[in-house]
Amino acid sequence: MTADRIKVPPNGLEFKSVLSPITPTIPTTPFVSGFTPLVTVVGFHHARGPEVESWFGAEEGVDPAAKYGWTLLPFMALSDGAHASEEDFSYFTLLRPETDDGPATSLFGISCTRQLDSSQLINRPADVTRSTVQKAVVVIADSPQFFGMLRQRLSIVTQAWFAQREFTDVDILRGFQDSLADEKARGLLQEEAQRDQYLGMSLRELIHEFKWQALVLLKCCLLQPKMLFFGSRCDRLCMVQFSLISLIPGLIRNLQDCADPELNSHEKKLAQPTSLQSSNRNSLLTFMGLPLQIFGKGSIFGPYTPLQQLDLLADVGTKSYLVGSTNSLLLQQKDRYSDIIINLDDNTINITSPSLRTALSLTAADRRWIDFLTQEVNDTWDESNPSTPKTMQYAGSEEYIRAQFEAYIIGLISSVKFHNYLTSNSNAGRNTAESDPAVDFGLEWVEAWMRTENYRMWNSYTDTNLFAVSEPRHPMAGGLSIEDVQRRIAEQVKELHLDERFAQGRDILGRNFAAGREKASTMLNRLYNDMEQMREAQRRRTEETTRLTEGNGSKRNSMNGISVDTAKPQETVSSRASAYMASWASWAGEKRKNGGWGAGWGKKKVDETASMPTSPIERDYQFVSMLTSRGNSTEDYRPMTQGSFSESILSAADKTRGEKMYMG
Repeated sequence: MTADRIKVPPNGLEFKSVLSPITPTIPTTPFVSGFTPLVTVVGFHHARGPEVESWFGAEEGVDPAAKYGWTLLPFMALSDGAHASEEDFSYFTLLRPETDDGPATSLFGISCTRQLDSSQLINRPADVTRSTVQKAVVVIADSPQFFGMLRQRLSIVTQAWFAQREFTDVDILRGFQDSLADEKARGLLQEEAQRDQYLGMSLRELIHEFKWQALVLLKCCLLQPKMLFFGSRCDRLCMVQFSLISLIPGLIRNLQDCADPELNSHEKKLAQPTSLQSSNRNSLLTFMGLPLQIFGKGSIFGPYTPLQQLDLLADVGTKSYLVGSTNSLLLQQKDRYSDIIINLDDNTINITSPSLRTALSLTAADRRWIDFLTQEVNDTWDESNPSTPKTMQYAGSEEYIRAQFEAYIIGLISSVKFHNYLTSNSNAGRNTAESDPAVDFGLEWVEAWMRTENYRMWNSYTDTNLFAVSEPRHPMAGGLSIEDVQRRIAEQVKELHLDERFAQGRDILGRNFAAGREKASTMLNRLYNDMEQMREAQRRRTEETTRLTEGNGSKRNSMNGISVDTAKPQETVSSRASAYMASWASWAGEKRKNGGWGAGWGKKKVDETASMPTSPIERDYQFVSMLTSRGNSTEDYRPMTQGSFSESILSAADKTRGEKMYMG
């Protein structure tokens, strides 16, 4: 026998650990010695509901359901909503009362439910009145560890039995039970249970779906609240729960007290280890006080719990539980039956207890640790094979994830022991907050854990100086690095689906930009066409004005000789007035530039020495004045205004002297 002396800073404490080969004190034997697996058939009767139809492996004339009080077995085997799928599995726990063969303990059941169209039956019984026949083949054993292997075999057997289309022929089921009993007698099931094969969904899938909430659920389990899982598929509902409890090292091998709140055989067998073999993992876990027994006195584990079992959940002796349900009616009473509810249909977690919500807040070190683990899983994620990394390497594998959680829990319990040591030796007045490693795990959570039953058992049967064996330190203790920041930002981008939203926004913006560009091009083309038409119209008007101006000069010469061109049709007064108004407006603009509106107006007579008129308006004005003076020689000139100008035009148009006045 050898001994090592380990010095632990900062107080110079020396701890003596004995390193010698020992047998681990964690029970690894089957829970019920000599228990033979049973096979039973549960059918759904249209009038009586679910009921046990037959047993295989039981003594002749003995009904185990009546013997052990398993009145709820049919409801556990046929889960609510199982008819919605072609095949579904249910996992549940049963209490085996104390008998001559052994003490009271827990048994575990797994059922495979299928249904068949009743018209396909070869011999249809008279009591089959529904369109489908629904039955479940159930295996009851003393350990759930080999259920992973058993699940595949049970599925094949059930499918083959249904393929016969004759349920009275049960030779397949009888042979199946005989093979299980033979394997049990030869110890094959014992060897299967000793292997590190875990029942449940892939841990990679668990981390990939729940991300940082997976750590929240684990820490929640250790606080032993009333946890309720809900999901429409019973198989996945149960698998998530088994995966969660398998993260606690050694717990899945020690579930003998989970079926009833009165069971407490695990604590009765506990003893504080006195030696440690450092090269033996089981020895190390035993010395560290693992597994943390969350299913003991006052606790229940029911992967699938029917509504008929709610009385047990509401019993005053039931302090905590971890159960699952497929009935949505339980969601309406979640405040009564749960402190935290996990909805697997939409992957949401609702913490109804305020104190529990405060305790489950992750620290910065916790978030860095679970973000790192999540990134390892996501970087090696293979959609076609979720349980295996696409790199086929150790990083990100199932074993890697279990090792990370094991290191986290060992660091946790070691830090709590060191926290207790610092608390008991803080009379010197030193500030121990900076040197307390439990801060990285959350002091609120540590205080809540200290009020649980599993902490009481663990603290009672472990050494006070446990932190001398394993370093009391968070796996992600220390300062924040740039890699942690980058990892958190990348994870938040994925959680918020910002990359998808940005991609969608870019597509929408591109489509809108293309449509807008097309509309703008159409509008500009239309505007350009309108401008071209306006320019063409303006050009034509200019040409017409020029032509008319030139024509006016020749016609005035004819008018001076009192000769009128009668070849052209007579124009209306309004058209002539409009033409004059347009010419007047152009000329008025020029006059405003040169000297104002009144320049050159209101003269009594034309200055013969002045220059010739420079605009059509001036020439027409002189011409109209001449005609007016000839028709009425006594009319004097008056100052020209806009009103008088229009008036003279209209008066000249009304002359009936047989002359035609052409106006430009």
